[in-house]
Amino acid sequence: GGGGGRLHFHWDMLHTGDEYSPVATIKGSISNRGGAGDHGGRFGEKGTMTGKMCPKGLYGTFCLECPIGTYKNVEGSDKRLCTPCPPEHLPSRAKFVYVRGGVSEPVCPYKCVSDKYRLPNCYTPLEELVYTFGGPLPFALLLSCVVVVLGLLLSTLSSRLLILSFYGSSSIENPSSHCLPHLLSLSEVRGAKFDDTQTHAYRMYFMGPNTFREPWHLPYSPPDAIIEIVYEDAFNRFIDEINSTAAYDWWEGSVHSILSVLANPCAWSWKQWRRRRKIHRLQEYVKSQYDHSCLRSCRSRALYKGMKVGATPDLMVAYVDFFLGGDEKRVDMVSIIQKRFPMCILFGGDGSYMSPYSLHSDALLTNLLGQHIPPSVWHRFVAGLNAQLRTVRHGSIRSALLPVIRWMNSHGNPQLEFHGVRIELGWFQATASGYYQLGILVFVGDFPLNQSVSFSRSDDESPRNSSAGSSKSLIELQQNLIQPGHGLSRKRINGGINGGLINEISLESLQYRRDILFPFSLLLNNTRPVGRQDTLVRLISILLLADLSVTLLALLQFYWLAIAAFLAILLILPLSLLCPFPAGLNALLSKEMRRASLTRIYALWNATSLTNVFVAFICGVIHSGFFSDKLDDKTNIWNVIRDDDEWWVLPTVLLLLKSVQARFLDWHVANLEVPDFSLLCPDPDTFWAYESGA
Repeated sequence: GGGGGRLHFHWDMLHTGDEYSPVATIKGSISNRGGAGDHGGRFGEKGTMTGKMCPKGLYGTFCLECPIGTYKNVEGSDKRLCTPCPPEHLPSRAKFVYVRGGVSEPVCPYKCVSDKYRLPNCYTPLEELVYTFGGPLPFALLLSCVVVVLGLLLSTLSSRLLILSFYGSSSIENPSSHCLPHLLSLSEVRGAKFDDTQTHAYRMYFMGPNTFREPWHLPYSPPDAIIEIVYEDAFNRFIDEINSTAAYDWWEGSVHSILSVLANPCAWSWKQWRRRRKIHRLQEYVKSQYDHSCLRSCRSRALYKGMKVGATPDLMVAYVDFFLGGDEKRVDMVSIIQKRFPMCILFGGDGSYMSPYSLHSDALLTNLLGQHIPPSVWHRFVAGLNAQLRTVRHGSIRSALLPVIRWMNSHGNPQLEFHGVRIELGWFQATASGYYQLGILVFVGDFPLNQSVSFSRSDDESPRNSSAGSSKSLIELQQNLIQPGHGLSRKRINGGINGGLINEISLESLQYRRDILFPFSLLLNNTRPVGRQDTLVRLISILLLADLSVTLLALLQFYWLAIAAFLAILLILPLSLLCPFPAGLNALLSKEMRRASLTRIYALWNATSLTNVFVAFICGVIHSGFFSDKLDDKTNIWNVIRDDDEWWVLPTVLLLLKSVQARFLDWHVANLEVPDFSLLCPDPDTFWAYESGA
């Protein structure tokens, strides 16, 4: 057969670059085969098909553009002249792009796989910041140095302000000397004052935890200790009125519920504010609005001095003190005063991190017990007991109360019995909801249950012998109150308070409930002091600034990963992620008397912000699993996934910072609240050796 012939395309004008356009298009096919021979002869040879030599970037007969990812920097038409672009010039988050007219240089054009990355290195703004300083390691070292320097400056400023506030408070004049004259009430005129200690008859405690669901309330029917100084019908009407005053409005509880979901520390501050307003309202009601008509004493009704409302500093326990008017019969006065003991003193707090258990001894209690115990001994005992009580958590009350009971038996009672007094731990005032209050029962002298006998001893009897007899009677009393293997017995102690004594046997039957925030106790718990206060303040200052820095970097990182993730981390829970920094500054730069309470709020914000950190982990997992960019180049896909998988680094660092910060804050609060380490001395003799300085 004949040959295929020769076909040559000679293009007149070939445009390159942005002006390039295909010179020809073919529909069908072009064949250059030779013809077939007759009678089974051989085929003719193939012909040739050529074209004009193509410029750079183009190849083939029709001068087409080299494929994406290749370049051609020489003239010619052979496809093999289109060389693959060097991969070292392509960032891991980039892919080669189409260029009109082909690529004629080894550095091929590319673009980032997503608009969230920026050329030329396809970095996020956070990565651009990091690599501006040489990479992750140099940037981390530089940031650490800056944070440490600023933290040391902040701790120094905190110490300076503390010193200035101390000297400033000592130099302030007493403003009472400059008060304007005012009209005195009848109870304040000369001759109308009387000693509260001598006329105090009974302290009646409010029941309930003082929450919006279960506010304070007083029980009906007057206790046995005051039944002779009040009118029972009028007393019950007084109970109705004061319980109505102590109740909260519905909107107060609604605001608290909303804040509990959105910002738990704000809910705590709101509750404390409403509690403070409530106790002021109760005090004002009893002091000036109620006519004291339930009292039998004419003098008490006239002077409005027969009842007073008070509360512990943490606003967890409130009480009404009843006083004698002075115009009762002498026999009645002696009988009422003798009924003071055994005296029940309830602990403030509820065993939570924000309100640890504590024994608040006001001036009235100190003076009452000062008739039997030297004030220095009583103050030392209260300080030591509070150092033990602050570590008791309600969620693990059985195991936490055991060291307190042993401390009272080894440190407290041996010294108090020398003065004829014994202290027993107990639970009191259980409500229908299962809430009860812890406290102590103060016994004086030798007496049977429900019968007050004043403590006395003969001249030839030593205090030790007298206290030994009293101790024996108290042991019998305790055995009557509590039977091994049974729950705590409900008895009328001192004629007014339901409860029972707690010892190592009855402790196992003590009931308690854990709330939904119990897991936070792993971070927030009241510990023993560790000392090194200045070092702790420096470390907390450094961690506070490091926390803020890593938080801002994490927000910047997730903002470029996904706007939805950024908003979720910032708003679940709202305010919690950024509020630890101002709360920490407020705690570090506050006055000494408020530092412990403000540090607790700072610790609560720090623990609450862990919710935002967990949301960051969830958003990161969702982003990695469902929203990864889909690319054609398998190698680039692997590189992108590898780089995006580093989202977990900053949330993990933030989680570690907040965990360490929480532990340091626990120690810091313990150092502030228990500055005297001798209170935790295991040796009783060494503990009481510091009695004179208590």
